[in-house]
Amino acid sequence: MNQETSHNVAGQSRATPVTVIPGDGVGPEIVRSAQRIIEAAGVPIVWEEAVAGAEVFRRGDSSGVPQATRDSIERTRVVLKGPLETPVGFGEKSANVTLRKLFETYANVRPARELPGVPTRYAGEGVDMVIVRENIEDLYAGIEHMQTPDVAQGLKIISRKGSEKIIRYAFELARREGRTKVTCATKANIMKLTEGLFKRVFEEMAPEYPEIHAEHLIIDNVAHQMAKDPAQFDVVVTTNLNGDIISDLASGLVGGLGFASSGNYGDDVAIFEAVHGSAPKYAGKDVINPTALVLSSVLMLRHIGHEAAAASIEDAVLCTLEEGHAVTQDLARQVGGDVEHAASTTGFTDAIIANLGRRPTTVPRPARSERPSGEVAARPRWSYAPERYAAIDEVLVGADIFIESDDVPSVMGPRLASVLGDRFRLLFISSRGTVAYPGAAPVTDHVRHFRCRFVAASADGEVTDEDLRSLLGRVAGMYPGWNHVEKLRRFDGEDGFTKAQGQ
Repeated sequence: MNQETSHNVAGQSRATPVTVIPGDGVGPEIVRSAQRIIEAAGVPIVWEEAVAGAEVFRRGDSSGVPQATRDSIERTRVVLKGPLETPVGFGEKSANVTLRKLFETYANVRPARELPGVPTRYAGEGVDMVIVRENIEDLYAGIEHMQTPDVAQGLKIISRKGSEKIIRYAFELARREGRTKVTCATKANIMKLTEGLFKRVFEEMAPEYPEIHAEHLIIDNVAHQMAKDPAQFDVVVTTNLNGDIISDLASGLVGGLGFASSGNYGDDVAIFEAVHGSAPKYAGKDVINPTALVLSSVLMLRHIGHEAAAASIEDAVLCTLEEGHAVTQDLARQVGGDVEHAASTTGFTDAIIANLGRRPTTVPRPARSERPSGEVAARPRWSYAPERYAAIDEVLVGADIFIESDDVPSVMGPRLASVLGDRFRLLFISSRGTVAYPGAAPVTDHVRHFRCRFVAASADGEVTDEDLRSLLGRVAGMYPGWNHVEKLRRFDGEDGFTKAQGQ
C-alpha cells in the first residue's frame, strides 16, 4: 500500500499517518501500550486520533462511526483500533463490523501461534496456524427481518466475488509466508448453495497454487480436529461466521484472547485490532494484558513496510513472555504465579520496551517473505466479467411465497390450488424447511410461517415475471399475510434453489 507523507523531519524517515481509535473499556490503555512500544522502536508514525463505538452511540449516531473518523481513515488508509462495545441483542449494529464493511476490509487474518511462557494443553506441539476469515458477507451482512411477530429471518449472503477475493488472499498469504497447506472449512454438506459456492470456488482456484496442498473439511470436523491435533493446520480459510467461531477456538489453544491479534485487510484500507472485547470491569485499573494489541500492531508495521521494527517488537514480546518476570495477572494466574504482585499493563509494557533488540532463545523466528515497503499488493482478479454473465442461460421456473397464517397446511394446500390458474402448480408447502403438504413429516410443530413453492405447470418449465405478478396478486387476495417472495431460477440447467427436507 502506498502511504501518504504526513511530514518529513530532517535526518528521519518519512512519518506514516495512522488513524488510532482508542476504543472503549480497556481500549485506551492497551492502545497507549502499543503506541509507546512503537515509539520506543523508533518507528516514525503520526497518529490521527479518532472515535468510534460507545461514545458515538451515546451521542445519538446509530452507525457508531462518525464522519470525522471515516474521513481520517480515508486519508491514512491504516487504523490501529482498541476494542469497541457492541450492544447485544438490541440497539445499534456493531461499530466493529461497520468499520470493516465501510472500508471493504474483506480479509480478517488471525494468527494463532504457540507462545513461550504461556501454558497450554498443546505446549511443545508447534501450533502455528492462521485463520483467514471472510469479513464482509455471510450472515454478517446483517440483513434480518421479522417475517411474523415470532419468526425472524437472516439472509446468508455468499457471493462468488467475495469468495474468490478471500480464497485468493489465503493462498497468497500461504505463498508469501512459506506455508504449505490451505484448508477450506465450510458447512457445504448442509448449505449446499451458499457454503457450497465457497467450496466450489476454492476447488476451482486451488490448481493455481500447485506448490500448496489444498484440502476441504467440514467446519465441525475442523473444530474437532483443532481440539484433537491443532498442529496439523497451517492456513484455514472460511466464511464469516465460521471464521469468527474457530478463530476464537484457535486463540484458546495458544493461551486465550489476551494473546489473539488480528488484521482486517482490504485493497485500500487495513484495520488492526485485538480480538478480545472491551472488558469494562477492568477499565482504568492498569491490569489488562496488552499482548493481543501489541502483536496486532506488529501486523500493522509489517503492512506499512517496517519489517525490521515489527520483528524487533515481536521478539521483545516473546522475550518478555519467555522470561516470565513481568507478566500481567491473567498470565500469572495461568502459570500459578503471584497474582497479587503481577505486573501492571504499564509494567508489562516497560518490560517489552526494555527487551527491544533481544531475541528469544526458545522459539525460532518464523520465515517470512514480506513485500517491500511501498509495494502495492495486486488487486484480486475476479472471474465473472460481464461477458461471462451474459453467456449464462437463465430460466425463471417459479417462486417461493412465504405466508403467515393460522391455517394448517392441509387446509392451505387446497385453498391455494384453487387460485393457481393454468400457469402454475403447487409443488409443496414447507414449515421451517420441512415438507408439510402434500403429506407431512410424522411430527411437525408449525409456527404460522409457511413456504409455498409454485412451479411452472407447462412442459417447458418456464414462467414470466408477469405470470408471477398475477399469481402473487391471487395468493395475496386469499392470504394477505404473505410477507416474502423468492424467484426460482435455473442457471445453465442447474437449479438455483434447494429442495425441502422430505421432498
